[in-house]
Amino acid sequence: MHDPALRTAPSVGRHLTGVDRAVAMAASVAKALQAIGLEDEGIDLVLSAHDLAMGPRVKQLDDDHHPDYLHPGRSVLILLRDVGLTDSASLDASALLESEFESLRIALSRVESEVGAEVAGVLLEIPAPGDERLVERLVLLPVPVRLAALSERLDQLRHAHLHQNQGWWAAIHEEATWAWLPVAERTHERIAQRYRHWHRTFARRL
Repeated sequence: MHDPALRTAPSVGRHLTGVDRAVAMAASVAKALQAIGLEDEGIDLVLSAHDLAMGPRVKQLDDDHHPDYLHPGRSVLILLRDVGLTDSASLDASALLESEFESLRIALSRVESEVGAEVAGVLLEIPAPGDERLVERLVLLPVPVRLAALSERLDQLRHAHLHQNQGWWAAIHEEATWAWLPVAERTHERIAQRYRHWHRTFARRL
């Protein structure tokens, strides 16, 4: 069953090249992981998490240029390029985390069996948007896990303008104002900078 919310995004081109964009993204992630010096075992785990996260997207999204299609890899790349994070479990979690669309999430039981109990535990700790204790729970996370949550959410926000539900736009901007941006400010300057830029730019759309 497709998530109805996923169908609100406009197509920006259908398979414009013959290249499998999921494979190309995995290659970009692998290159970035090698660049920060992650060992082969850690690289394999992150790529396994990315492959698992791509499964529902390949099945459900008819257009490989859909804004949610490459979300897992983009979340990992934020952590690698903007933070230089080397914590394998947090990188795995950032690939598998899906804070918006339930139909694109991987069951924790599958995560545990295919990627590991540690990663499943990390995902269980991360609060979802709308949690009434969102700020408190984010702040209490270990810093690498908090960075994974912030990076995944940042990628969702950066592509929100491609979804046409403007009521959702207002809600996510409001929550970012009192939760995600302040937590980013106290966690990592580069991530905070990117949240500030998104927050200013997106406000003009409302």
